[in-house]
Amino acid sequence: MKKLRALVLVHSTLVPPESLKGSTEKEIEEWRTEYDVISHLKKAGHEVMPLGLSDSLSELRRAITDWKPGIVFNLLEEFDGIVTYDQHVVAFLELMHQPYTGCNPRGMLLSRDKVLSKQLLSYHRIPTPQFMVFPRGKKVHIPRKLRYPLFVKSSTEDASLGIAQASVVADSKQLVERIAFIHDQTHSDALVEEYIEGRELYVGVMGNDRLKVLPVWEMTFGSLPENLPAIATRKVKWDRDYQQRYGITTAAAEALPEGTVARLEQLSRRIFRALHLTGYARMDFRLRPDGELFVLEANANPNISAAEDFAASALKAGMKYGELLHRIVQLGENYPAAWRGLEP
Repeated sequence: MKKLRALVLVHSTLVPPESLKGSTEKEIEEWRTEYDVISHLKKAGHEVMPLGLSDSLSELRRAITDWKPGIVFNLLEEFDGIVTYDQHVVAFLELMHQPYTGCNPRGMLLSRDKVLSKQLLSYHRIPTPQFMVFPRGKKVHIPRKLRYPLFVKSSTEDASLGIAQASVVADSKQLVERIAFIHDQTHSDALVEEYIEGRELYVGVMGNDRLKVLPVWEMTFGSLPENLPAIATRKVKWDRDYQQRYGITTAAAEALPEGTVARLEQLSRRIFRALHLTGYARMDFRLRPDGELFVLEANANPNISAAEDFAASALKAGMKYGELLHRIVQLGENYPAAWRGLEP
């Protein structure tokens, strides 16, 4: 494996220390992914430089021009506090003719915009919950003939921001209240879709042209009270105490109906290509009791900390964490960006 200069892009507040020593568990959780990636790249022999970005690209341009990295390992999830702006940082890397890891700008744009992605998936006849959009800043008109329960979320935010138990609504009054909440708290349009009862499944995909589908992963909701909908709220995903209290876990999916794994693999490949994704991504599905599958969303550049689902699924496939990062770097090096055709 050739050694590279790896510039690791992180949010300015998430530049990790050299060592975990002296840091609390709560502090570590904030920059766990950044620490895992940087420490394992160094362990592999790469020359690594973390770069924290906030609202300016000047330092990034300077680092590329002066330090001349072989690869930029992109761990950004936002820019200037706006989730959908991270795609513009990747576009800047393309303009700089700089190889980078993860998804290309077009794939990020299409997958980040949940409304547009659902429209594309519907066009390709990929099963996704029926939906409506309630734009921010416009008067809310609720159609009379809606079938409840419905699920309300932001049209752009990720990491379950704005998602709570109250996101599943049972009547028009709750629907209006939750739409207003999404408008006010996330400053985005509200996406309202039919609520799919069933098992929560995740499928990781890696590749540019030739795709590798990782083993199916499942979130189980443990002893979550029956009166609460089993959904991946922000607390369910990220609050360790909450997870331990209710026994919420993720692991390789077991006892899936015959043909389901093959169907998930087929759908995941189709979604990856329909949304023009590259590098690595995670597809979120719901499996209804009757065996019907629905894709909830596609996540470009999902969390790749060593203990999270994507890395655990890769390990199940026989790919250790260091090997996973190596493969992500290789995909970044080999991505056929348009600028490569201009070089001699």
